[in-house]
Amino acid sequence: MNRFPDFMKNPANLISTKSQFSPGIEGYVFDGVDGSQMAFWECHIDGVSSEHIHEYDEYITVVQGCYFLIVEKREFPITSGNEYHIPKGVAHSGRHLAGTRTIHAFGGRRAERV
Repeated sequence: MNRFPDFMKNPANLISTKSQFSPGIEGYVFDGVDGSQMAFWECHIDGVSSEHIHEYDEYITVVQGCYFLIVEKREFPITSGNEYHIPKGVAHSGRHLAGTRTIHAFGGRRAERV
C-alpha cells in the first residue's frame, strides 16, 4: 500500500491547512472523548515542518518513507516501522520526503478540520 485506505480519508475529517506546519501534506484527524487526537498524514512532496511546541505529548510512527524529526538542533530520522515520543513543551520541527505516511497521537487537541 502506498496510501491510507479511503475509509480513513473521510472529507469530514480533513485537517485544515491552517492547522498544519508544512505545505504539501494531506491529513485527517479523529477525536478521543478525553480531548486527545489521532492524525494520519500523507506527504505528497518533500517539505519542512516549522518549529512548534505543544502543551501535550505527541507520539509519531512512520508507516512508509522517512520523517526527519529535529529536536534541539539534532535530527532523528524516523523510518518505516519506527516511532518517537515528543514530551509536552519540547520545541520540534522536521522535514519529510514525498511519499511518507505518518500516524500521530496527541495528548490534546492539535488539529482543526476544514
